Amino acid sequence: MRLLLLLLAALPLCARQPNIVLIMADDLGWTDLGCFGSKYYETPAIDRLAAEGMRLTNHHHCQNCTPTRAALLSGQYGARTGVYTVGGIDRFDWGKRPLRPVDNVTSLPLDRDTFADQLKKAGYATGMFGKWHIGESGAFHPSKRGFDEALVSMGTHFGFKVNPTTDHPADAYLADWLTDRAVDFIGRNKDHPFLLYLPHFGVHSPFQAKQDLAARFKDKPGVGGHRSATYAAMIASVDESVGRVMAKLKEVGVADDTLVVFMSDNGGVGGYDRPDGLIREPGKEAKTKKAKAGGAEAGGGITDNAPLRSGKGSLYEGGTRVPFIVSWPGRTRAGSSADVPTAHVDLFPTLLELAGAPKPRQTLDGASLAGLFKDPGATLGRQAIFQHFPGYLGSGPGLWRTTPVSLIHAGDWKLMEYLEDGRLELYNLKDDLGETKNLAASMPDKAKELHQRLVAWRKEVNAPMPQPNQPSAETAPAKKGKGKKKDGGK
Repeated sequence: MRLLLLLLAALPLCARQPNIVLIMADDLGWTDLGCFGSKYYETPAIDRLAAEGMRLTNHHHCQNCTPTRAALLSGQYGARTGVYTVGGIDRFDWGKRPLRPVDNVTSLPLDRDTFADQLKKAGYATGMFGKWHIGESGAFHPSKRGFDEALVSMGTHFGFKVNPTTDHPADAYLADWLTDRAVDFIGRNKDHPFLLYLPHFGVHSPFQAKQDLAARFKDKPGVGGHRSATYAAMIASVDESVGRVMAKLKEVGVADDTLVVFMSDNGGVGGYDRPDGLIREPGKEAKTKKAKAGGAEAGGGITDNAPLRSGKGSLYEGGTRVPFIVSWPGRTRAGSSADVPTAHVDLFPTLLELAGAPKPRQTLDGASLAGLFKDPGATLGRQAIFQHFPGYLGSGPGLWRTTPVSLIHAGDWKLMEYLEDGRLELYNLKDDLGETKNLAASMPDKAKELHQRLVAWRKEVNAPMPQPNQPSAETAPAKKGKGKKKDGGK
């Protein structure tokens, strides 16, 4: 009888919904953390998070900001939401290209539930502080998309604006200010389950850092393409934020009941100065401008994603493979890692399972990672992950980070179909992480198998395809500088 009473007393503890903290950096490359290989950037708090939890080393998001956020919040691939990139299709001059891009949706459709909607229905207090980038006016604002509290800011790191308008010190640094809001939210909601979504604007351009942190790296020798003191200081600010959040969880006594995820939204801005870093029109010289601390994607970049190919804006690994760390005391295995392919669309079903929340209105494209978090050897019960980008992302005259492309990533294999000419590229990522050897010609049966699966997936999700370009007024060259926004959300 005494044993039965003890078991009954323990049931509420076992059944407790975990608090959930999601921290996302902006434009942080796969190797931009100490725990993911950097010998120059310093990330002690994030490294400690990885040591206490699990690294997913084969995790993929979209090639730039907005589509990743739409996929995370909705649990759907861009082929279903219509959110493929930042802004409209006229941001880059595709007028002389063979295809007309598919029109881009810039705000997450209102008929899609967000994971915040569903966790709120499960009794969670929900807060979001940072970069939203999937519609900020009216019904698209996060305060109308499942978040009890929501403050949106991006565009600059000093002198920033907040939606809704909120006072802040004139010299406040955005990463610090957002973290102030986050730790305050934790303190006020410690007595019941909460969801905290902290999507930083750091380390996105403009490259601005606190002077004291930048001074720490001023005389430090660069290593492996990691060399910018300003960028290193921006990463350090994001790392400080993670440390402060973790400290607050311990301070209020909820660390053991909290799942913490740290990730980036896409690959780092770099890797373009290598011969295969950009797609070049015939006759274009394989060189780009020298990288500058405030340079754009047209240059070499602010960081380097090596050994991955290319960077943000590309569908090669440097543009889509991102750091992903999860820590859940007593559940995740300390210091573990998993290399199974995972993707942005997996987060939504994962949170539903962990929180016991109801399913949304829309179809979910991902697989729950809850079992993987507990066992790095677990399988996900699916064959592949996919990407579909029916547009163009430019970099400079005659240079493209990507042209229209679809891809399938199944196990060690990745097949890309470039839609302008049907060209196939096949890579074995286990043997060739840098995507240097296209095996499509030497392994035609494998290429055919994966291509058939990719075509079948596009048909299943009714993926819109770019159409032959018919020269007209709408395909006139874009005006110089058109589409370049202060938030740099390329």
